[in-house]
Amino acid sequence: MELDFERCYRAVDSRDPRFDGWFYTGVTSTGIYCRPSCPATTPKRQNVRFFPSAAAAQGAGLRACRRCRPDAAPGSPQWDVRADLVGRAMRLIADGVVDRDGVPGLATRLGYTERHLHRMLQAELGAGPLALARAQRAQTARILVETTGLGLAEVAFAAGFGSVRQFNDTVREVFGVTPSELRGGRSGWPTAGGAGTITLRLAYRPPLHADALLDFLALRALPGIEEVRDRTYHRGLRLPHGPGTVALTPAGGHVAATLRLADMRDVAPAVARCRRLLDLDADPVAVDAVLADDPALAPAVAAEPGVRLPHAVDGFETAVRAVTTQQISLRSARTTLTHLIAATRSDDGAPVGLRAFPSAAEVLAAPDPAFRMPGARRETIRALARAVVDGELDLDAGGDREEAARRLVALPGVGPWTAGYLAMRALGDPDVILATDLGVRRGAAALGLPDDPKTLTAYADRWRPWRSYATIRLWRAA
Repeated sequence: MELDFERCYRAVDSRDPRFDGWFYTGVTSTGIYCRPSCPATTPKRQNVRFFPSAAAAQGAGLRACRRCRPDAAPGSPQWDVRADLVGRAMRLIADGVVDRDGVPGLATRLGYTERHLHRMLQAELGAGPLALARAQRAQTARILVETTGLGLAEVAFAAGFGSVRQFNDTVREVFGVTPSELRGGRSGWPTAGGAGTITLRLAYRPPLHADALLDFLALRALPGIEEVRDRTYHRGLRLPHGPGTVALTPAGGHVAATLRLADMRDVAPAVARCRRLLDLDADPVAVDAVLADDPALAPAVAAEPGVRLPHAVDGFETAVRAVTTQQISLRSARTTLTHLIAATRSDDGAPVGLRAFPSAAEVLAAPDPAFRMPGARRETIRALARAVVDGELDLDAGGDREEAARRLVALPGVGPWTAGYLAMRALGDPDVILATDLGVRRGAAALGLPDDPKTLTAYADRWRPWRSYATIRLWRAA
């Protein structure tokens, strides 16, 4: 990743928060690294180095600034949208794959050798997969130390460290203090909401149009799985080590997240999935700048800056919902899915309240009466579930978009619309236009744009590489 010194230094000198997460500022005279927006005095040029990742700065022997907390900055939008090996690897590392399965497991998921994966990450991010995972563990540990009453030994293992000694050494190296000093004398303080509950702030790049996000999620909310009330989105989660729930409330400069987890080792993957769901690592200024160049979209962009692209916490769930919604309304699809959820409900040990959507294995095992839909659509959902269970189809954050699209359209009953919708929401492709979608066509007509699918597809070329965000805006216009 090429970092132009002059451009980076100007961003630091102006304390521009839009660049937080894009790069990190290392100050050799103090031995710390910061966000570009750090309020501290701008360091002299000769004392500055720029790094593409927090792990790279740590690898250079620098520790995190305790004032601007660079480890808690929004993630880089570059890795959020890229579909190549590095982008997929970063999303999987954020989801905790290295902590659970090691580097061999990460390489297997990506379909590359460990050596090639390390070489690519080192070239782009200045650090290999182990260093990147270690940086994330340090961030998770800081959250647990500062926001929970867990004992420090419990924090060590919940954050993914193999031993207390490794935890102590990493915290001292990354933050320049011991874990006890990081906690600041708050040892044993009570955790709001009870055991297994964590409240934290999810940073983002402004602007954020929170109402657009909540409107989108509320319109599609499934009873028993998710709900929106009092400007807070609640849902159940299926996480690597057990179930959980989350409550997400947009606030000034951040989204407040309250997690209830059966296993504290799931903090990092839960945070990663919530960030992804709300598209918090996006660069809304870059997106809106492209869309505002179109006179038809410019008024909507000016009136509603920062509209995000809601992604998914569960790619299989999104696929089932997409297939169910084919040729019927959202309301009818909600009723159909509610019956399926009830028929596959199991006691998974989740906290009282909302549950996760049924797994692919549970849906595959459901009896025919549970589906309450035409036989062809039922068989499409079963084919999807079978492909996911057999490992032939990966619809989660680290999935290969091209491979997923190829496998999707090969399934009976899955056409271009469904594949495109899943590319946009499950796999996070920022450049999809659903030109045949009725809501998109109605939104286009409302804005005076062509509503013929072929003509609209050609017109949408001017919105590249952000056509998925244009799709969201056309839905809102409808």
